[in-house]
Amino acid sequence: MNNIEKLLEVMRQLRDPETGCPWDVQQDFSTIAPYTIEEAYEVADAIARDDIGHLRDELGDLLFQVVFHARMAEEAGEFDFDDVAGVIAEKMIRRHPHVFGDEKQRAAGKVDGSWEAIKELERSDGDDASALAGVARALPALKRAQKLGKRASRVGFDWPDRHGVRIKIHEELDELEEAVGTRDSGNIEEEFGDLLFAVVNLARHLDIDPEKALSGANTKFERRFRDMEREITESGKEINHLSLDIMERHWRRAKKNVG
Repeated sequence: MNNIEKLLEVMRQLRDPETGCPWDVQQDFSTIAPYTIEEAYEVADAIARDDIGHLRDELGDLLFQVVFHARMAEEAGEFDFDDVAGVIAEKMIRRHPHVFGDEKQRAAGKVDGSWEAIKELERSDGDDASALAGVARALPALKRAQKLGKRASRVGFDWPDRHGVRIKIHEELDELEEAVGTRDSGNIEEEFGDLLFAVVNLARHLDIDPEKALSGANTKFERRFRDMEREITESGKEINHLSLDIMERHWRRAKKNVG
């Protein structure tokens, strides 16, 4: 028995209605989905920290999520883990004709845009004919906004350049200010969302991943803030007892100290 077979057998026993784990038995696709998303983020976190040992463990946790979903589908008579593996293998073969195609396709090499063209053809076989079909609702909002904007751009619904997006951002800022004046929380939230959507589209025009950019900004803020806290503590003061002006001076030093 290889390790994949061992894992599948462990999952089968965990889900056994008579002898399995009560928690595992009572789960369904919707209750497991949040754990699947969490494990994917933990994989990304291990990569960001360059922790290869931890990455191995987190990939195992993520694989277990795939096995869990596949087992529940098998119990429902829909598909099993082998079907999942087969579908993705066939998909990769189909999307890489320059690797797996005939002699002529391999000789032609990779063609720019072919990956998206093949995906577009695959989507056309579905029930949803929209240019926005297949953009998962469970994606992080920034990533989903990026994908929606990119899809709309493919059919010509886009600003001609980044300057048009900048104008739109200023328009959305003005509309947000107007909404703030109304003190209508629903309207304020809506206009703030429109502003974020416009900023994400600017990132797309600049060929920047907004999720990655914001993650970098978060890391930089945390690094500077922690250095500011350290300096204040070493001076014998408490940060929550300082004025904003004094904290700002420490903040500027932290920017020089840690970048």
